[in-house]
Amino acid sequence: MRTATIERKTNETQITVKLNLDGSGKADIATGIGFLDHMLHHVAVHGLFDLEVRAAGDLNVDEHHTVEDCALALGMAFEQALGKRQGIVRMAWAYVPMDETLGFVAIDFSGRPYAVVQAEWVTPAVGGIATTLFGHFMESFAMQARCNLHARVLYGRDDHHKAEALFKALGRALDAATQIDERRGGVVPSTKGIL
Repeated sequence: MRTATIERKTNETQITVKLNLDGSGKADIATGIGFLDHMLHHVAVHGLFDLEVRAAGDLNVDEHHTVEDCALALGMAFEQALGKRQGIVRMAWAYVPMDETLGFVAIDFSGRPYAVVQAEWVTPAVGGIATTLFGHFMESFAMQARCNLHARVLYGRDDHHKAEALFKALGRALDAATQIDERRGGVVPSTKGIL
């Protein structure tokens, strides 16, 4: 079973993430931020992951710590569930249209964390989340998942649609990259022999 349970507790947040990479898209998410719940729900449904997230954060301060720490915990869950990464496809990408918007995410579970996020936002916030935090979410996730992640909004007008396209594309790319390629026979997909 490629599953993980992560508990992350700091003075700012308390987060539990349960992940099954080989699920069916069941999502049970409560972060205290409705729009973040909505985005994580997209990751689960479009990635076909079973995902449970519980978060209690210092929302009396602002949403930053909760968004960031949910990303860190989710990245840790992917890192744990993938183990030594034997037999996975490893690299994948997805384009997702959302009305007038087109989002793109490419993933490489290389073991080398890096993130590049290109998106232009029109408004300062969407659904109570500062638009600058969407890129920060991707960066934080990549650091803990030990993956190379490139996310881009190619075009669009509505910031809600832009965020939604990115998170749907994230789910689709994660699904494709974490699949087991039977042709590999359980071998790590790297010329180095490890990831």
